[in-house]
Amino acid sequence: MKWVFVILLIVLVGCSSQPEVLRLATTTSTYDSGLLDYLLPDFEEQYGTTVQVISVGTGQAIKNGENGDVDVILVHAPSAELKFVEEGYGVNRVCVMYNDFIILGPEADPAGVKEKPIINALQRISMTSSPFVSRGDDSGTHKKEKKLWVEAELEPTGDWYNEVGAGMGDTLRIANDLEAYVLADRGTYLANKNNLDLVVLVEGDDSLLNPYGVIAVNPEKHSSVNDHGAEHFLEWLMSEETQNKIDAFRKNGEKLFNSLRGECTGG
Repeated sequence: MKWVFVILLIVLVGCSSQPEVLRLATTTSTYDSGLLDYLLPDFEEQYGTTVQVISVGTGQAIKNGENGDVDVILVHAPSAELKFVEEGYGVNRVCVMYNDFIILGPEADPAGVKEKPIINALQRISMTSSPFVSRGDDSGTHKKEKKLWVEAELEPTGDWYNEVGAGMGDTLRIANDLEAYVLADRGTYLANKNNLDLVVLVEGDDSLLNPYGVIAVNPEKHSSVNDHGAEHFLEWLMSEETQNKIDAFRKNGEKLFNSLRGECTGG
């Protein structure tokens, strides 16, 4: 009986020493840019937690949250984020940071979109049937692109319009190979800039702002959710120290993201 007790104690001690796990579903831009590799070691060390990162498009990240397959989502599609919270799948939504979307294309710019307003640029790309590559993966970037086509009163179809169903990094490489136009988030572009011939042609429109929101999955929907870990993660991500690190993050000497200290106020 004594040996049974000792063995049980060893098992319990062994189990208790296992690090806590936090499952994070996030858009490919936070992963491809290198931001998470830069930030997460601090959280893991501070809280003794291992973060499992699932890098997918925003649409799939939200589905993962709805299914209770993750504890936290970090995405960039405000309307979809609001819907996720309003339907009871998420709690404590806050905006973490922002950058912007840009239109990249070949330096020759066959559609003549350089420095044009975004809607006019899309109209010119469509009118000239210039090659355009779309992520086509229901990501935050894809959602933004579809919204912009609607605002331009266009439905992109034809051989010139290529939906590739890929993350931002792969989409950039495909667009580069095809010498095509593409909508990208600035962070992923800057992280891959040295390997691309594409240049920034359209930027600066207010409609191209790209905020990122973090949302804890509602434990009332899924009892398996690590709600304490999610709470710690949100607090850590919004802390002054982490927000300062987001501002300090650079690739090739260029800033990829800007901190955003405050609650999200819209979609």
